[in-house]
Amino acid sequence: MTLPHASPTEKDQPSTDTDLVTLPSTPLALAALELVRGAESPAIANHSVRSYLFARLLAPHVGLTPGRDFDDELLYLACVLHDVGLSPLAKRNTRFEVDGADRAAEFLSGHGLEAQKVDAVWEAIALHNTAVIPERMGALTSLTYQGVAIDFGGVLGLPEVHLNAVTAQIGAVIHSAYPRFNMATSVIDAVADHAASHPNNAPRYSPPGEVLRERREFGATYSEQLIAAGGSRWGN
Repeated sequence: MTLPHASPTEKDQPSTDTDLVTLPSTPLALAALELVRGAESPAIANHSVRSYLFARLLAPHVGLTPGRDFDDELLYLACVLHDVGLSPLAKRNTRFEVDGADRAAEFLSGHGLEAQKVDAVWEAIALHNTAVIPERMGALTSLTYQGVAIDFGGVLGLPEVHLNAVTAQIGAVIHSAYPRFNMATSVIDAVADHAASHPNNAPRYSPPGEVLRERREFGATYSEQLIAAGGSRWGN
């Protein structure tokens, strides 16, 4: 499935700065946020929240409507929980994306979310760090992947669409509410640490395996070098 390019209507757009940073407030959404804020560093927790806000902004620009094309609460859960594999909640028995997806599934199942929805969130988290495939796996997985990518300062597929969805002004409002705290370094440090803890966590040619290899061989990953050279919209 390749997501379409579409022009959003005015009703699709947040009308105030408060709307831009307002999060879902269902009991499960609140519990998920409490979980990540208790387990993750502020840098990684804020990254997870921003990923949702950016994904939500992107949706109408690619022709997707919550309630029709995707479940907004599931998008929030997938984004907010996508890095729990980098927290002390991880079991460190497989690559961090899958570790995190497993931990998120345990949490959601424990809160009574039905199995089909748990599976959808598991897929979105497990694939959030894998290029090309997420865009073909449906709206939830694609939006999760792209929200994470936007927060790293990149643009995917249709750069103009991403730049229109998240303008510099919008980005400033969101970053004011949820500061970065050197997010990229924090995430990559955590990925490298998780990968180094067991060979199963860093399969050869997998994203975490490459992060660990680049750190060991070059002292910094390609992503870190790119960000240092100004290749991210938001910096570190």
